[in-house]
Amino acid sequence: MQSYPQDIFTEPSDIDVDTLANLGPLRAIAGIWEGTKGIDVAPKTDGSRRQAYVERTELQPIDPQTNGPQLFYGLRYTSHMVKPGAIGTYHDQVGYWLWEPATGVIIQSLAIPRGQIALAVGKAQPDASTFELSASRGPTDYGICSTPFLEHSFRTDSYRIRVTINPDGSWTYFEDTVLTIRGRDEPFHHSDQNTLTRVASPMSNPLARARRGG
Repeated sequence: MQSYPQDIFTEPSDIDVDTLANLGPLRAIAGIWEGTKGIDVAPKTDGSRRQAYVERTELQPIDPQTNGPQLFYGLRYTSHMVKPGAIGTYHDQVGYWLWEPATGVIIQSLAIPRGQIALAVGKAQPDASTFELSASRGPTDYGICSTPFLEHSFRTDSYRIRVTINPDGSWTYFEDTVLTIRGRDEPFHHSDQNTLTRVASPMSNPLARARRGG
């Protein structure tokens, strides 16, 4: 069990407001990215379906965040996926990536417009080129919450994401979401993977821009 100080109210007084300089392993994924070789393996009536997708993801620095003495640096993200050559949304997702320098904890929050949210956690060194996060159904700290229909029909029992920073500056993710599908005996591994290439650099966070006078 993690220990916390007795004083849970006093915030750090020496906060560096430059988020980009304090993101640890998340610095490598800051910016705007595109990927054209996404693969989604999803459940269908007759088993599963393998679907290609094209993705655009934006991760922009936010100002430092405190919970009393706890300090996070982070990225606000939006991810939008479509089928190749299509316009309609295939998948949409928003959330935050957070880094806690004092502990090496990485957190991903995510929300999707089918009525589901999750909070995943992992640990890494500041210069790590690969890291993994996970969440599971049930806990009230790092868990998964879904609508009644999803709980009844496509219950999400666990979520795992592995991120790898590639030598050429791109990054690759692999997600494994384990589902219990009504009427099926075996869990289903719903997977997504893609390699993203940067198309634009990140902006500085608002406080850092203000300190620089622009």
